[in-house]
Amino acid sequence: GSDCDDNAARVIGAIRRHIDDPAETNPWWEHFKMKLSQANAVRARTADGLCLLCSYVYMIDELFEENGDHEGLALLRKLEDECC
Repeated sequence: GSDCDDNAARVIGAIRRHIDDPAETNPWWEHFKMKLSQANAVRARTADGLCLLCSYVYMIDELFEENGDHEGLALLRKLEDECC
C-alpha cells in the first residue's frame, strides 16, 4: 500500500545518494539505475520500484554497509520487514 510505496521511495533516495556519485557507482549500479527508471515508466514496467528493491535487498544492504549508511540500513530493514 501507500506506506510501502513511501518506504520504497525513501530507500531509493538513500541508494541514489551513493550510486549517483561517479566515484561510488559501478556497472551493476548503473544497470540498477536503468531498471529503476523503467520501474517508473508504466508502459515499459517489468517490475515496480518496491518489487525491484525487494529483489535486491542483499545488494542494497551491502551498499549501505560499505558506506556506513545507518539510516539507509534502517530504512531497508523497515521496508523488508513490512513490505517485502
